[in-house]
Amino acid sequence: MKLIKFALAMVVTALIFTLLIVAQDLLLPLVIAIAFWYLINLLASGFARIRVGRLTLPRPLCFLASILTFMVTISVMFRFISGSLNDLSSVTTTYETNLRSLWDRLPFAEYLPIDGFLDNLAAQLDLSAIVTTVAVSFTSLARDSLLIVIYVGFLLLEQGNFNRKLSALMGDPQKEKRVLRILTQVKGDIQKYISIKFLASATTGILSYLLLRALGINFAEIWGLLIFLLNFIPTIGSIVATIFPSLMALAQSNEGFGLFFATLFGIASLQILIGNIIEPRITGQSLNLSPVVILFNLALWGAIWGVPGMFLCVPLLIITTIVLAHFPKTRPIAILLSSDGRLNITED
Repeated sequence: MKLIKFALAMVVTALIFTLLIVAQDLLLPLVIAIAFWYLINLLASGFARIRVGRLTLPRPLCFLASILTFMVTISVMFRFISGSLNDLSSVTTTYETNLRSLWDRLPFAEYLPIDGFLDNLAAQLDLSAIVTTVAVSFTSLARDSLLIVIYVGFLLLEQGNFNRKLSALMGDPQKEKRVLRILTQVKGDIQKYISIKFLASATTGILSYLLLRALGINFAEIWGLLIFLLNFIPTIGSIVATIFPSLMALAQSNEGFGLFFATLFGIASLQILIGNIIEPRITGQSLNLSPVVILFNLALWGAIWGVPGMFLCVPLLIITTIVLAHFPKTRPIAILLSSDGRLNITED
């Protein structure tokens, strides 16, 4: 009997992942819309806490301010990126010349083909391609922007009826209380993760920008913004955010490898200090997710939904772990997903 249940569970799991891949064009915009809807509500809650004496902003004004802030931020971000990329084509020849000069100084240069290396490195340093891949892949603006906006609009309109619908759907006060308890914990953990991650990523991006400006690295503003965004991708994001500015330093300098190593060690030091020392101390054990599981989850969602899946992998893992932990039959799986085997479960 247990074998049959296990086989059935494997079949259901395989069907779920098949559905996620096959229905990506339908499900991914919805998931992104839910993420935007959650961020709008989170920002609106922040505006609601603003007090002028005894006065606070009315709830509708909080949502309006949140939506406008969200729209303005995205608009300014993309205008900033597009404006900063206008001069890229003018420096390509200079970069290639510098790389050839550095290559010729190496003792083994004559034994290795430079052209193939330079072509590959130039392709890696195509900033416009990097920015386009991250931005377009994450937001699906080229194809799904209108659909996402519609989803977000309907979610905002429907959220006032959510509790009534849940009550009618459950029909049992005990079941309703359990679901509300799960949703409350999910909301709290994701809010804490986003808040801490935003603060850590923003700090890393700003300090990296200041470092790159001090070192004279071209397009420091773009790298600072990309470092901020890439730090939301666990592990791999911080590695990419360290390597690419360093390669830019290598390409723009013709005086040796000093600028390359200064950039590499400077950005790496910031990543280690903030991402590996300060951020874990602030987060503590509240999320309690296994690092190995996070890496596997990153690879899994990256394979299913690409770059957007990498950004969403940790929130999705948080939700999965909390839901599994609240049911006795699936609790062992939640224990395996946790870092130390201890689960934060609020009982009645």
